[in-house]
Amino acid sequence: MSRPMIAVAGRIAAAGRVSRSAISFAGRVYLEAVIRAGGEPVTLSPRELRHEDALELLSRFDGLVLMGGSDVDPHLYGQHRQPHVYGVIPEQDHFEAALVHAAVEAKVPTLAVCRGIQLVNVTLGGTLIQHIGEIEGVVQHAPDKFPAGQDFVLHDVEIDKGSKLASAMRVTTARVASFHHQGLDEIAKGLKVTARSDDGLVEGLEHTGSGQWIIGVQWHPEDTAATDPHQQRLYDTLVQRAVKRRERR
Repeated sequence: MSRPMIAVAGRIAAAGRVSRSAISFAGRVYLEAVIRAGGEPVTLSPRELRHEDALELLSRFDGLVLMGGSDVDPHLYGQHRQPHVYGVIPEQDHFEAALVHAAVEAKVPTLAVCRGIQLVNVTLGGTLIQHIGEIEGVVQHAPDKFPAGQDFVLHDVEIDKGSKLASAMRVTTARVASFHHQGLDEIAKGLKVTARSDDGLVEGLEHTGSGQWIIGVQWHPEDTAATDPHQQRLYDTLVQRAVKRRERR
């Protein structure tokens, strides 16, 4: 049997020495995690998508990954942009939001990572904390001196027993790789919080709709998935769900 096709929502980057024109890309750690899981990742180039176009595009795939990246435009959740917000690209936001709406309607298995979980929450009506560094008592969620030094920091999360996230990872406590400065605030209708860090910040959620497998995590499972089977199982489960969806079509 051929590998299930997993769409990876690509990101936009400016031209540079590697390419004389702007590029669309996906991080190799995401692609490698999908390949280890038995899927075939395909990077989608960001563009303007009407809802019907997004539905048609996702109809060619069996699953979807939303990667981490720069900040979601605060205007999308009704707030003014604060000084710590960086890297806003409206084209990127609208592209991924169209994919989220299409994935919900078509019940496409979806794993949303870091920015991805934030984008899902905002797209479905939730809000974000624009900078968690100003909240007293938060644990360290990002390295201090990136790109020098660490690529991420590690901290623990508690996962709700009986959640889809716990079922996928087969644990209720996990050590996770973290790199973010924003967090989830008001949770959108239809989503349920399934994991938190010790400081109370939301670390995981899932869609509660019938037949949905849409899971978001605030951390980066792909960063440690090559050596941590519990993190790899998130991608394994995504691909397994993708196979089942393909068999039903």
